[in-house]
Amino acid sequence: MNTPPLTAEPPAPRRTGFRLSLKTAFLTGIVVTAPIGLTLYLVWSFVSVIDDLVKPLIPPAYSPEAYLEIAIPGLGLLITILFLTLIGFVTANVLGRTLVRIGERIVARMPIIRSIYGALKQLFETVLSQSSRSFREVVLVEYPRAGAWSIAFVTADTVPAVRAATAEDAVTIYVPTTPNPTSGFLLFVPRGDLVTLDMTVDEGFKFLISGGIVAPPDRAALPPKRPALFARR
Repeated sequence: MNTPPLTAEPPAPRRTGFRLSLKTAFLTGIVVTAPIGLTLYLVWSFVSVIDDLVKPLIPPAYSPEAYLEIAIPGLGLLITILFLTLIGFVTANVLGRTLVRIGERIVARMPIIRSIYGALKQLFETVLSQSSRSFREVVLVEYPRAGAWSIAFVTADTVPAVRAATAEDAVTIYVPTTPNPTSGFLLFVPRGDLVTLDMTVDEGFKFLISGGIVAPPDRAALPPKRPALFARR
């Protein structure tokens, strides 16, 4: 009696494709929602801190929340913006400038406070001035050793005291750390030792904060812009 040959059973269908699709969808969801969620969280945290600092200073009789009986998010931030704008209008006239000069003369007589006030005032005037060139150029510098390059920002031209001490046309650069660019190193480097990068300041900060993940676009690969003379109307 002849027995029929045994046939191998077909293998069970693999679920590798489904698992891969599920993993891809999950990671895509994180990429989409994480920036939005973190942005909303940071904005909400900032608004909450300002509200906690400003709301206790508002007399209850003048607080809109006393009449509405509900908490108004951002009320402290709005009052802060209006207050700073009012201060700007007041100090723009002759009386305001006179009061500011009197206050600065008083501060100038305080040994420690005058140094702190002078440094902070110069910092804000430099950063917020429309004609300032602070953080307007992204460069590469060999730091912390030769052959290792770091991203830096040119903050000022040659400082006379540094030029007199080094006899070189050294510029002031700021080398921030990643992912926290608020800390870094102040260096004086000759202009010839810097390599200017074709990226904006915003792109440079995004590149630093992301740890090199969010790289700026390759402008050499982009099509050239159409001249304005031949642009479509």
